[in-house]
Amino acid sequence: MKKFSVLLCAFVGLLFSACGGGEEGWKRVDGVIVFDTPEREPGQKSVLGLRTAPMETVRVGFIGLGMRGPGAVERFTHLDGVEIKALCDLYPERVESAQGILSKRGFPEAASYSGEEGWKRLCERDDIDLVYIATPWLKHVPMAVYAMEHGKHVAVEVPAAQSLEECWQLVNTAEKYQRHCMMLENCVYDFFELTTLNMARHGLFGEILHVEGSYIHNLDEFWDYYQGNWRLDFDQKHRGDVYATHGLGPACQLLGIHRGDKMNYLVAMDTKSVNGLKAAREKMGVDTFANGDHTLTLIKTEKGRTIHLQHNVYTPRPYSRMYQLTGTEGFANKYPVEGYAFRAGQLAGSGVPDHENLSEHSFIPEEAKAALMEQYKDPIVRDIEDKAREVGGHGGMDFIMDYRLIYCLRNGLPLDQDVYDAAEWSCIGALTAMSLDHNSAPVAVPDFTRGDWNKIDGYRHALSGE
Repeated sequence: MKKFSVLLCAFVGLLFSACGGGEEGWKRVDGVIVFDTPEREPGQKSVLGLRTAPMETVRVGFIGLGMRGPGAVERFTHLDGVEIKALCDLYPERVESAQGILSKRGFPEAASYSGEEGWKRLCERDDIDLVYIATPWLKHVPMAVYAMEHGKHVAVEVPAAQSLEECWQLVNTAEKYQRHCMMLENCVYDFFELTTLNMARHGLFGEILHVEGSYIHNLDEFWDYYQGNWRLDFDQKHRGDVYATHGLGPACQLLGIHRGDKMNYLVAMDTKSVNGLKAAREKMGVDTFANGDHTLTLIKTEKGRTIHLQHNVYTPRPYSRMYQLTGTEGFANKYPVEGYAFRAGQLAGSGVPDHENLSEHSFIPEEAKAALMEQYKDPIVRDIEDKAREVGGHGGMDFIMDYRLIYCLRNGLPLDQDVYDAAEWSCIGALTAMSLDHNSAPVAVPDFTRGDWNKIDGYRHALSGE
């Protein structure tokens, strides 16, 4: 009997292990690791397509004035309908430097906050509508949640969250307080990406089957500029694609993720760490490094389409976000060569020169590409391109991002990126780590909309008067 009991206990333990350890908030379903979805609390409701009262003037407070924040402050001085009410950073000298930006541009001095708790005082002000967060990653969620709890809309740098728990915190807080929470993913506003997205809306590529995106950027020259070594320290402790949003954001807009399609599951693989470990040994004196030098992720969607992501910030590969689209009738590619290819006859009657000579065996000629991009230039770009290029910010895409944020708030429109985008694009770090730690096992992507993913048909930018 004793032997039988031991065997029974062993069997139950093995069965529990095979189910994935439910006490950790996940289980295995048909071989896929599935995380628990928390119930929507009473009083919460979806913020899909959220519209809030139009604002003639958007009053803004900025938190984080190190690497990205000062540029944002400067760009906002070029926007109509904006008042910059407060500036905050851990270090008071950075606040003073940002005050200089306002003075130079003829803006009144803003309230100044600094120190460990200064950001809370900023969020508690009653004359701020939008809190703009450009701090190190681990501060994003506590600050965004606190701001929304105090009635503020939030714009937060990428990635918005670092764990599934944090992703759900953002979603639940936005739903509870009915506040906008936009992740500041600037790459969706690149001119090529916007134009290609507009082409896709008009069906030039046929049915989209596969998209690719990446963040490949050697950071050797930049590690020392991250306050307190926070970024290399994060990578030293975390495996997976920890910075997926630049590649994934444009891909998700092309596919209409949570706007008619959704990401179902992913698998990830990585190389060993060589260059990352070398940098950490030199700068941190450690002998371990969690993040692989190169990480690859494949994602399958509900509609049977695929996404390929890559992350590599350690090797001397040239900068690339990949950005590639494969459709039944056409193809788009940004790195290393910008170009389009189509089936013969796909562009007939479109006004593109020499369409008879176009072939899917090569990119269309530059003259045809230029004509096509002019014809399908996104209406937003057509309105704001000259000013965006003049103001700048990664060639102008940062300015378009800020312009669209303020435009939508002033007109009471849904934002281009909602809190579900922030959660979906940010959760990839945690999900790829889970896949890698379980021998590249498939991991389900949570539905942060809790079933509302197909209530909107396709991605679009909201425009006044439509």
